Formats: sequence, structure tokens, C-alpha cells
Amino acid sequence: MSKKIALLPGDGIGKEVIASAWQVVKKATTIELESREFDLGSERYLKTGEVFPEAEKEALKEFDAVYLGALGDPRVKPGVLERGILLALRFEFDQFANLRPLKLYRADLTPLKGVDHIDVMFFRENTEDLYVGAGGILKKGTADEVALQELIQTRKGVERIIRYAFEWAKNEGRKKVTLIDKSNVLTFAHDLWQRVFWEVAVEYPELKKDHLLVDAAAMKMVLAPESLDVVVTTNMFGDILTDLGAAICGGLGLAASGNINPTGLSMFEPVHGSAPDIAGKNIANPLATVLAGAMMLSHLGDARGANKLEEAVRWALQNNQVTPDLGGSLTTTGVGEALIAYLEGRV
Repeated sequence: MSKKIALLPGDGIGKEVIASAWQVVKKATTIELESREFDLGSERYLKTGEVFPEAEKEALKEFDAVYLGALGDPRVKPGVLERGILLALRFEFDQFANLRPLKLYRADLTPLKGVDHIDVMFFRENTEDLYVGAGGILKKGTADEVALQELIQTRKGVERIIRYAFEWAKNEGRKKVTLIDKSNVLTFAHDLWQRVFWEVAVEYPELKKDHLLVDAAAMKMVLAPESLDVVVTTNMFGDILTDLGAAICGGLGLAASGNINPTGLSMFEPVHGSAPDIAGKNIANPLATVLAGAMMLSHLGDARGANKLEEAVRWALQNNQVTPDLGGSLTTTGVGEALIAYLEGRV
């Protein structure tokens, strides 16, 4: 049975990393993949004023996954494309679970001393919190200006991400699930997280349970990342902590993300931005996009293909078949070609 993949290269280096990684993904899987490229991003917006037309949203309903490159352009006001496309995909297709694996593939890539193993899966709630956009500005531009942005949490939203994290941990043979919040200060919204977490936790007696306040968690990630296993947290804290996690695992060039709706359209993307300063130079690192492709294959039911992609990335890192940001000399397309050679058994 074939799967339909919506390719959304977007802006800047997104076009280059998607083009390279997509060829690698197709080589690794036995699934028949159909694809269509969607013209969404800065160029379309600047030409037509359209951000995410309804016709495109309707068309996406027929697809099994979105493979996104990057969004952002210095010619476009910050937030227009991010909220208009990226957050629109997450919210309108109810991609409530943001999965961010933190994995150290090569020990010398971490800036941490004495650390040679990091393997943490973050489950970030993806459709609530401060990202809802509830709020406003009063007396704008005056000395009395007031800006309000409301933190929104629902029991449904909190429970489904917590339960999703526990289920994943159980199915993957993990040992511990840690809740990260700020319940000592955010005593209404994060009291809800506390209550729901411990209510759901009793259904999983085989798993250890833990709780960290977000500031302590940030220190723990630097001082003892090996103490973390599976983490579930809020939208805002997950956004911040997972970028810290990327930094301790080799940088954003290796950071992949899955935005999951278990029964609908999910989206997979590298975490890095559009990097307009290097766009078009064929030097962008495609490995995060390849790893996002591995997450996509796993989601589509091809665990073997996903493992092959991850093994290929590990091989590339260990054999310096990488772009200049990781100390190599290959181009974006060169890395893709090297990965394909590995998958074909030619190296």
C-alpha cells in the first residue's frame, strides 16, 4: 500500500535539505511513496500575499504525512510564516504531540565533559499553552501600554500528551517518565499537569515516575543528561529545553522533530531554521532532515527503514561524511549521495 507524502521545502536551505534527504528516505524504505510538492513559504507570500490558502489545507487532508524543510525569511515579518503555516499545521491538524529525540551519535559532538551517552525522548504538548495566541495589547505605543498573552491548558490536552508519553515509553521498553513543569509558581495551570500526570501514572506500574521543576531540569540536562529517559512537558518549556538538548547532542543540524496526530496528518521536520545566509550554497547539513525522515518512516509503519536511516546517519558521522558545520567537507548533495551509497552497500 502506498503512502502519500506532502513535500513542503519552504524557505532558504529547506529546499536543499528536503531535496537531498528525500532521495535518501526513498532509498531506505520498501513503502511505495507518492509525493507532491507544495508551494508554501516566503516567495509565494511576497508574490501573492497568500500564506496558507484554504485550498492547500483541503488538499493536505488526502496525505499521510508532511515532510517540511524550513520556514522563515528576513523579508517577511517574524511570525507571519511561522504562525501562518507551521503553527497552522500543528493546530488545524491537531498534531498535539511534538516528539523530539535527543540522541548523541558521536561522543565528541557534545560540549559536556565526561558524557558519551545521551538518549532521551521529549514529548512536548503541541497545541496549547502560550502558543494559542489568546491575549492582546492595550494602549499600544503609549507609556501605559499593556501586553497580555494567556497560558491556556485543558484537561483533554494535558491528559492526551501525558498518556501518549507513557504509552510510548511502555511500548519502547523505556524505564522512566519524567514530568517537567513549574508547578511551584504556575499553581493553577501546572497543578492540572501534576494531578493528571500522577493519575495516569498509576496505570503504568512497570515504569518509574519522576518530576522536575523546569529550572532544575535545565541544570539536570547539562549536569546529568543520562538520568533522563522519557520526558513529558508543556509547549513552552518543551520548545526551550529541546533546543538545549540539541546543543548538548551536536547542534541543530542533528535535531529532528515529529508533530504527531496519531489518527490524522502528522508532520516531520528538522528543527533548524531557513539559514538564509547559506541558502543556495549547497553546504547546509541535511542530517536532521534525514533523521526527521526516519521518524516519518517509523510513524508510517516502516521501523526497518527508519533504523536503516539512523544507522546511515551514524555511519556518516563516524566516517566524517558530513558538511563543514560538523567538521567535514561534503556538500548537501554530497552527504545525500554518501548516505545512499551506504544504504546500497557500496561503502
